[in-house]
Amino acid sequence: GRLGAGRGTRCDMSESTNKLDDVFALTDKIEVAMMTTRNAEGNLTARPMMTQDRQLSGDIWFMTNLETHKISDLKEHPEVNLAYFDSGSKQWVSISGHATVSRDPQRIRELYKPSWKPWFTQEGAPRDGGPDDPRIALLDVRVNEASYYKLDQPRPIVLFKIALAAFSRNTPDIGDVQHVAAGEVHG
Repeated sequence: GRLGAGRGTRCDMSESTNKLDDVFALTDKIEVAMMTTRNAEGNLTARPMMTQDRQLSGDIWFMTNLETHKISDLKEHPEVNLAYFDSGSKQWVSISGHATVSRDPQRIRELYKPSWKPWFTQEGAPRDGGPDDPRIALLDVRVNEASYYKLDQPRPIVLFKIALAAFSRNTPDIGDVQHVAAGEVHG
């Protein structure tokens, strides 16, 4: 395979599990995703979202403010894309999923971090950016399928092959694009 132009393959369940492990290892390391939603007019909008948690079931959790445009976008079109990119390694993940808004107070308290507070205007309790702020919600993105690019060689070799490719006018062979189909995510 070549950088950005690899091949996808069908696989058995053990390969599927390994691929999901790869996807989650990359999203854990990258942590910020560009979430793309579709608004009522059909236009696409992407915004950065910090991953708060993920589950082996194929769910990725984000914190959001209920008073943002993405909430109305998701009511009309709950399908989202999450794009993760590591500029250092050039590894990436693209996830298609279905987003659900949750106001579950127990789950919010479980995931709450003081770093959320600055994202909310301080209006006094309970609208103070704390775990009981009525504006705080969670987005649960259920992964439908994913594509990803993971390096299959150590970084020094990758850098050497990229430099060599620049002189030889060839594309560096440093990894393959992999695909996790819908049936492989949820079995």
